[in-house]
Amino acid sequence: MTAPTAPPPRTDAAVGTPPPAARSSVLRRAWTSYAFRRIRQSVFVIWLVATITFLLMHFMPGDPIEIMAGRLNSAGMSHDQAMATAANIISYDPNANVWAQYLDFLKGLVTLDFGNSLTNPSKTVFEHVMEYLPWTLFAVGAGVVLATVVGLTVGMAMAYRRGSWFDHAMTSVGSFLTGVPNYILIAAVIVIGYTVLDVLPFLDMRGRITAGVEPGFDFVFFGDAIFHAILPIIAFAFTATGSFMLNMKAATTEVLTEDYVTVAQARGLKPGRISRSYVGRNALLPIIPQVALQLGTLVGGSIVIEQILQYPGAGQMLMEAISNRDYPVVQAAVIILATSVVIASLIVDLFLVRVDPRIKSEGQDA
Repeated sequence: MTAPTAPPPRTDAAVGTPPPAARSSVLRRAWTSYAFRRIRQSVFVIWLVATITFLLMHFMPGDPIEIMAGRLNSAGMSHDQAMATAANIISYDPNANVWAQYLDFLKGLVTLDFGNSLTNPSKTVFEHVMEYLPWTLFAVGAGVVLATVVGLTVGMAMAYRRGSWFDHAMTSVGSFLTGVPNYILIAAVIVIGYTVLDVLPFLDMRGRITAGVEPGFDFVFFGDAIFHAILPIIAFAFTATGSFMLNMKAATTEVLTEDYVTVAQARGLKPGRISRSYVGRNALLPIIPQVALQLGTLVGGSIVIEQILQYPGAGQMLMEAISNRDYPVVQAAVIILATSVVIASLIVDLFLVRVDPRIKSEGQDA
């Protein structure tokens, strides 16, 4: 008599798929995974920012249609014709209740349809914002990359030479860069370089590109764009560099006291390998989340920097829209800038999980 064998897992006979219970288990694991949980949190944050922005714009004084109609009326158009034209351009019904306006707003948010700009009715709000936003993201992104490379390198060197004159000097520099606002630092650079020493061509560096340079994938355009973005990049890198220097020094100093570093040294491994594989990789883990925080801080601070440097980016566009009471542009700019920061933070978090899987395990245990 042979022992009974266990029946094979039940599958759908038609297509050979797992049973519904197995599919439900897979979906449950995917729903509770760290990556999907972070995506849900990011979507919620974007929705919350959009909702708050809608409410603020809705309860602010002044009706966008009346504002635009007043401008059309001053241009010679009759009042009734101006009101009808403004309502058609803005696609906004002031007589509808708040709930209906909110649903229309969410529909436009999903389709990236924010209406038309009040100051430039021939362009949609999304086109208007995207004309400025890439320049800000380029300057902020380049500034963060520069600050990361310089800050982490110098911070690690400070930890290896702690107590030396180099450590004391760089600690003072890092504290100074962190404590002084970047707009004051870049203003000092302009005063010293342009006014005192006359070596900085500040007047030529204003704007996004030089007149006559055509945008395109060539070295002339990229070189000219970098030339005009040098000062914004330096300004955005100032504060982040000081923060990264001090935090990298603290993290590296702590890692150097760990037992696995002592064991690696006792095994006779080369100092370069210990620095890269044992010290640098583990010291970098607490620094990575700060990159996302710096992105949010710098994007928010771009308003002041771009005004000082006359760099036409999203910050300058937002200030002009506020002064012109161009509510659709203000609303779209705030939402798109916040979404850019949230997406960057999400990418950094997902990258951190790949580098340190312990975060995923701690999140699942929680």
